[in-house]
Amino acid sequence: MRAWAVSGRPGVPGRLAAVDRAVPECAPDEVLVKVEVCGVCRTDLHLADGDLTAKAPGRVPGHEVVGEVVGTGSAATRFRVGDRVGIAWLRRTCGRCRECRSGRENLCRASEYTGWDADGGFAEYAVVAEGFAYRMPAAFSAEDAAPLLCSGIIGYRALRRAAVPPGGRLGLYGFGASAHLTAQLAIAQGAEVHVLTRGEDAQRLALELGAASAGGAYDAPPVPLDSAILFAPVGDLVPVALEALDQGGTLAVAGIHLSDVPVLDYQRHLFRERTLTSVTANTRQDGEELLALAAALKLSPRTTRYVFADADRALDDLARGALVGAAVLEVG
Repeated sequence: MRAWAVSGRPGVPGRLAAVDRAVPECAPDEVLVKVEVCGVCRTDLHLADGDLTAKAPGRVPGHEVVGEVVGTGSAATRFRVGDRVGIAWLRRTCGRCRECRSGRENLCRASEYTGWDADGGFAEYAVVAEGFAYRMPAAFSAEDAAPLLCSGIIGYRALRRAAVPPGGRLGLYGFGASAHLTAQLAIAQGAEVHVLTRGEDAQRLALELGAASAGGAYDAPPVPLDSAILFAPVGDLVPVALEALDQGGTLAVAGIHLSDVPVLDYQRHLFRERTLTSVTANTRQDGEELLALAAALKLSPRTTRYVFADADRALDDLARGALVGAAVLEVG
């Protein structure tokens, strides 16, 4: 099968190399998926650029996979051949540790991830344990559904971690694939959203989607914020966002990778019970809730489609900040 693998050339075009791989075989509890589309996530870029240490050389990235079940393992009974499913970032957990048993499987120390611990969806076929696959809502095309599987799920968890009060003022720092979905969720639930991001196109999209304001990433918002989410992987923005919070406010850092955070000033950034928290992966419950909510609220993912041959160009465009919304790789 055709696939794209991390080349070991970080930071430049050519991050990915076209490879030919055998079609993966199902373990007893897995299903084989013929990939239709795969979203292009910033985590894929972090892997290709070495910000995340690859678990094996030549790893195939991609963890926002939508496709059709074409085979099942000997013990797999949840899906049938022909079902449309999604493969997301969280791939396996141990199911036995205290985190797994208390509904916090995202913190399982033995957790595994698609496109990092095992090959992902930048390929014509992928396998996934049936318990970690999602039935995809019929309301969404494959192209629109793909970004929901990481950008949407992580944004949903970040929104919960940010503890936005009813009708509260929410700041979003960075406005890419995840933030543009999170903004729609927050606005639909009554929040007043203020977007702070580089790029005039992203600012225009924010206003089009209903944001109350849109300015530069280092600008002060027009009002004190009750909550904020940092999507941009830029540690310099942590004190900026904390200083924009009203007393009692919460900043949630949503990325898996963040550049170094500058020294914080206690009085300016943390005093008056401001909270700084992080977001680590997601639970399957997060995913199920987000997919149901996305269909009910009729979220409108904004996507840029790339043909399979242009996977490396998609990562380069993401690195250059040349994308608005989410990138989707057309595989099938």
